Amino acid sequence: MKNVSVRYIYGKMLILTFEDSEEEILNHIVSYVSTGTKAFQVVENARTELRFDGLEIDVAKRLVRKQKQEIDLTFTEFEILHLLARNPGRVFSKEQIYNSVWKEPYFGDYNIVMSHIRNIREKIEDNPSKPIYIQTVWGVGYKFNNKLK
Repeated sequence: MKNVSVRYIYGKMLILTFEDSEEEILNHIVSYVSTGTKAFQVVENARTELRFDGLEIDVAKRLVRKQKQEIDLTFTEFEILHLLARNPGRVFSKEQIYNSVWKEPYFGDYNIVMSHIRNIREKIEDNPSKPIYIQTVWGVGYKFNNKLK
């Protein structure tokens, strides 16, 4: 099989696109499954550790440390922090954050995103009212400070 690309991963559904014909793909899959051969190898391109001026995010272990001390984040808080940190400098609207983290359409509940951002800041910032890591871009959304690398 040539030119296999992963398009989207949502929960347990994986959508792949192929340049080969559907019949050829199906034949490959059936042959791999029937012989017990490992059909696909998932290669993770994303970095598993992100480091920013005293803040470390271990994606594989889902751990966050500030000055070497572990920070306890909820699942959703970790997902939001990871989204922002893996895209430093990129501004995300509340709608984009919601769609990415909750994996469902956004229905205008701004407070839930703002509440989680506030909770994250209280846990990772020295002074949550003057955040260094997660910055507000007024009228647009939030971004992770790209000057911390």
